[in-house]
Amino acid sequence: MRIFLDGKINRTYVQSLCMAFFHGISFPESQDEDTDGMSLYASLSQLDSQIYASVRLCVNGSETEKSVNYLLNQDESEERSAKTAIGQAIYMACKEITGRDIPWGLLTGIRPSKICYELLNAFSEDETRQILKNRYLLSEQRTNLVISVAKNESAIMSLTNDKKCSIYISIPFCPSRCNYCSFISYAGKKLFDLIPSYVSRICWDIKETTRLINELGLEISCIYIGGGTPTMLNEAQLEEVLATIANEIDVSSLDEFTLEGGRPDTITPQKLEIAYKYGVNRISVNPQTLNDKVLGAIGRHHTVSEFFEAFDKVKNSKIRSINTDLIAGLDGDNFESFKNTVDKIIDLSPDNVTVHTFCVKKSARILNENGEIYNMSDDDAGASVEYAYKALTSNGYLPYYMYRQKNTVGNLENVGYARPEYFGLYNVFMMSDAHTVFGIGAGATTKLVKNGADKPEILRIFSQKYPYEYLRENKKSDVQIKEFFDRR
Repeated sequence: MRIFLDGKINRTYVQSLCMAFFHGISFPESQDEDTDGMSLYASLSQLDSQIYASVRLCVNGSETEKSVNYLLNQDESEERSAKTAIGQAIYMACKEITGRDIPWGLLTGIRPSKICYELLNAFSEDETRQILKNRYLLSEQRTNLVISVAKNESAIMSLTNDKKCSIYISIPFCPSRCNYCSFISYAGKKLFDLIPSYVSRICWDIKETTRLINELGLEISCIYIGGGTPTMLNEAQLEEVLATIANEIDVSSLDEFTLEGGRPDTITPQKLEIAYKYGVNRISVNPQTLNDKVLGAIGRHHTVSEFFEAFDKVKNSKIRSINTDLIAGLDGDNFESFKNTVDKIIDLSPDNVTVHTFCVKKSARILNENGEIYNMSDDDAGASVEYAYKALTSNGYLPYYMYRQKNTVGNLENVGYARPEYFGLYNVFMMSDAHTVFGIGAGATTKLVKNGADKPEILRIFSQKYPYEYLRENKKSDVQIKEFFDRR
């Protein structure tokens, strides 16, 4: 699609909104290049408190023009009002050409709950609801969802402050690599041979990081051990990591201590006993789907039966909270299959359920094998996530955490649901930039956060990407971190 802009219009926003209607389109660097027979012309001007937005959209011989006269709102900056005005004009033009609505309306960002949170601070819930539906053009279901998430996020955010921080520990090894995976994770004997040295290095970094946290006068709120699949470690290796944490930190004071056991085929009763012994109070065991054919197609080397066995082991452990992850829109899955998965997960009664929508990034192996592996506009995925919302909320689960990604089936979202008192804290703190997160291990990111009057100051420090680099290089960032916190 060629895009021609006149006025102060955010090109990235225009592209994002067009991509929501026309999945898989590209935007040529040269406006002389015409690859798909699509062009959009947008203009924006302002006179006093009135913003004028005009759009002409041409798609393969069809053409429409839409305009909006938008009055500046006191609760919006001029920049946001301009974005809303041009967004409404583009939305109406795209809707007329395609004949369809999109559930998130004008909201294209990663965290739609952020705008909702700001509205709830300025307006009543009913007023917020009307603004979301009439100004930002959200569907009724997404309006209900984002309001619920924003309210629950707000309660979680009240549990933290600038004096708190979290730790993320990366264990980037898996028994096999899922076809859709874009995380830094590795499978294969040559890489598995690195694990003993990797565990030793992780333990050294845990000691160094906790020493630095103490020097900075910070209090640790959450520890999250992710990957990869941390339960890929054998019992002795897992105990070495957890014992190191328990020796350096009073784990009883943590708000949350999560261990990802994402692959059911890596979970044993002995590992669960070790996890409980050293203070883990939240664990994930993730089927993604309860369809054996789909599991085989996506490269997960376990069966539905093995998931049920693993879940039973976790349920019988003393670990307080159990999370399960599901993915809507997987290749070979459909609405009835996903509905069956949701229903059976609800029957198991985990404390948390995270419903992701299938998203493939450039580093995923599946794109190299089959570039047409999924349908960006898959109606089954939309029906699946809506069913998950209705089924989970009607069974006592509250949506508390949400984010969106590019290249997601149906332009949909990822949502965390939980029973009251079982919200997953780390994910909210990390996504909302609530406080500093120290990253340990290959592929981990340290995100330093210092909240200011207008918006937080954030500095990211990246660890070495690959395990062999992490083991080879002793990358220290203490001076940089101390300087960040010393600045006023």
